[in-house]
Amino acid sequence: MAISLKVNGATRSVPAEPDTPLLYVLRNDLELNGAKFGCGMAQCGACTVLIDGKAVRSCVTDIGSLANAEITTLEGLGTIDRPHPLQRAFIEEQAAQCGYCINGMIMSAKALLDRIPKPTENDVRQALAANLCRCGTHNRIVRAVLRAANEMGRT
Repeated sequence: MAISLKVNGATRSVPAEPDTPLLYVLRNDLELNGAKFGCGMAQCGACTVLIDGKAVRSCVTDIGSLANAEITTLEGLGTIDRPHPLQRAFIEEQAAQCGYCINGMIMSAKALLDRIPKPTENDVRQALAANLCRCGTHNRIVRAVLRAANEMGRT
């Protein structure tokens, strides 16, 4: 069975069953490896993508539930030559240690900044509380999100 998905602005058709997790389709069929497999139970946030602007755990989201949905992955935010302000801020703040959680953190932060363009530190901490980082770079991650918010406010 082929299912059509709109990912990063392009409609793609994949041969998969409707109950296939979005994460598997993104990584295995579309070769978009920004979303990571962490826990597989929607508890860590490594697989976070945006669906219609909301941060969603792709490891527990069936593709059959995504008709007409707009899916955005980390690859859809920016490019190597022109990174999104969040991506640039994470690099400049050296927010990644092992880097495994960072893609999910960036996607959750994107959803936050779309909702609250000028968040407080507490807003950022609350928005990212469900994204786990075992390396302990939470303070750098929070600084990166606040830096991106500040930079995005200038344009």
